[in-house]
Amino acid sequence: MLDTTAKYVSLSVPILMAIWVRYVVQAILSTAVLLPVHGRALFHTAQPRLQLLRGLLLIASTIVAFYSLALVPVAEFTAILMVTPLAVTVLAATVLKDKVGSLHWLFVATGFAGTLIIVRPGQSELGWAGLLPLGCVATNSAFQLLTSHLGKTEKAATTHFFSTWVGALLSSLALPFIWSAVDSPRLWALMLLMGAVGAAGHFALTLAYERARAVTLVPYLYSSIAFSVFGGWLVFAQLPDAWAWVGIGLITVSGICGAWLSAREHSVIAQLPES
Repeated sequence: MLDTTAKYVSLSVPILMAIWVRYVVQAILSTAVLLPVHGRALFHTAQPRLQLLRGLLLIASTIVAFYSLALVPVAEFTAILMVTPLAVTVLAATVLKDKVGSLHWLFVATGFAGTLIIVRPGQSELGWAGLLPLGCVATNSAFQLLTSHLGKTEKAATTHFFSTWVGALLSSLALPFIWSAVDSPRLWALMLLMGAVGAAGHFALTLAYERARAVTLVPYLYSSIAFSVFGGWLVFAQLPDAWAWVGIGLITVSGICGAWLSAREHSVIAQLPES
């Protein structure tokens, strides 16, 4: 819903202004729901710098996503974004020095091959604009990795609260330079909807990372491809071409197989006797 609505709004409203409305609404709704429940504990964090960094990564990812959606069909954008779990595997191996087996690398390579098939710079209908979602993959991968790390020590409500307000405050600084009159009540309603859906979705994501391992959650993320195909068809009458379907299939299969392999490895390790 968020991606489809963002694409529709970005065709008529300045992108940075739409992002401002989305984050302000999301921040206000989140605070109204979370503050009465958690009180002052909502503001307590042992990782203020990492909370700030997560907020910066979130708004950076949002900006790139909005510009991508203005040029790229929803289904293809979402499919490319689904390379994120595979990219997180690469980051875990290179940055965190986690051990990654050969099968994992095979799934990563297959997922990136699927991405290249979708994008096909200069050959597909997307053109070079198809490379924009890769910037979203980069920022979103770092965001997901940091979310998983914070989930070990920070409350989901606190993490969600800080990230949304970082986005709201930063986008407010740009408001005097990007404000444009919007006379359509429908567009305002859709921008408010983005804030509400964004608040619900991101808080659910944060709660999920607090209660389950990333490898358990990854397969569920791929269901968003089906929803994005439906949204793109329903609102914009857009469907992926034959090659894009091939790429979507490769990304989905490699991502789910990678998640299954990770879950299997964790299960084996958990069953080993302590020495």
